[in-house]
Amino acid sequence: MDHILFHLNGTPVAGADLLLAAAVLAFVSLAWMAFSLATRAKAGPTESWAAAERQRALFQAMEELSRQNAGLAGSIHSVAEILGSRQADLARLVAERLDVVGTRVGTGLEASGRTAGEHLTRLNERLAVIDAAQARVTALTEEVVSLKDILANKQARGAFGQGRLEAIIKDGLPASAFEFQFTLSNSTRPDCVIRLPGDPRLMVIDAKFPLEAFTALHGATGEEARKHAMARVRTDVGKHIRDIAERYFLPGETQDVALLFVPSESLFAELHECFEELIQRAHKCRILIVSPSLLMMAIQVLQAIVRDARIREEAHLIQAEVRRLIDEVERLEARALKLDQHFKLAEEDVDQLLTSVGKIAKSGTRIDRMDLAPLPEMTSGAYDKAAE
Repeated sequence: MDHILFHLNGTPVAGADLLLAAAVLAFVSLAWMAFSLATRAKAGPTESWAAAERQRALFQAMEELSRQNAGLAGSIHSVAEILGSRQADLARLVAERLDVVGTRVGTGLEASGRTAGEHLTRLNERLAVIDAAQARVTALTEEVVSLKDILANKQARGAFGQGRLEAIIKDGLPASAFEFQFTLSNSTRPDCVIRLPGDPRLMVIDAKFPLEAFTALHGATGEEARKHAMARVRTDVGKHIRDIAERYFLPGETQDVALLFVPSESLFAELHECFEELIQRAHKCRILIVSPSLLMMAIQVLQAIVRDARIREEAHLIQAEVRRLIDEVERLEARALKLDQHFKLAEEDVDQLLTSVGKIAKSGTRIDRMDLAPLPEMTSGAYDKAAE
């Protein structure tokens, strides 16, 4: 009865409200009828009879209204029961749907949590890789800073170029083919000299390349500063080329060609790209400007030359060893011939042995095919006669 049947202007209306409204309507009707009877009792007989008729009609109307009210109450009760069952079904259906939705949401949340955990694990792995890479980058940055400090100092920069030069030469040549800080007859000390086979003259390598002008060129911001820095590069490198030509070319003591080692490939490329006149000036002064890769190539060529020279020097030893090898081969051939003779004799003996085995086998076969049936029995007289 407390279920809401419908809404009237936004106000919910339940079954109990309808019953209460019907009761109020019946009470109002009864009150009006009583008031009408009291009023008409004061009138005449005719009016009393008419009032009685109206009262009887009113009572009939009231009975009909009561009967309709009872039917309405039953209908309202039936509707309330139906609505209650429908509400229970609706509640059960909503509960089932909520359970299904809750299960799906729980499964989805579990899968999402699992996926999020896997993603977090992968993210942690990536972060670990990034941390390791960052550590390497930090270490590389420190090395670059230390390299910058080295290149900023003339003595340290010279030691750096000398170190790269020594590493390249030591890896490619034997110790007897080079010497560092060798003193020439004019009391100059080049960074390295190389002894070529068959030639007493030394090849000079210088590793003290001027870098301050290139540093100023890289740090130039304006066009005027860049021109000034480029002029300084030409002056410094030209002076260094002239110093090498004056100090390290000694007739009969050094080669006609000297090497100027540049410890940086980028600096070597920039020198060829922007300062071609310096390269030409160096070539005219018989000075070759080489980078680390070109120096390694030259060292490999020198290594092949040294190896060929050592082979030529040791040619007589090689020939002696070849002669001894030939003698050993001849002895091996003689021993092989003797062994072949032994094999032939052994083969003949084996053939004779196989022949004897074949004859024995044939004799055995013939013996096996002979008729060796037992003789008939004889009496003693027959044995005596046979004995006579």
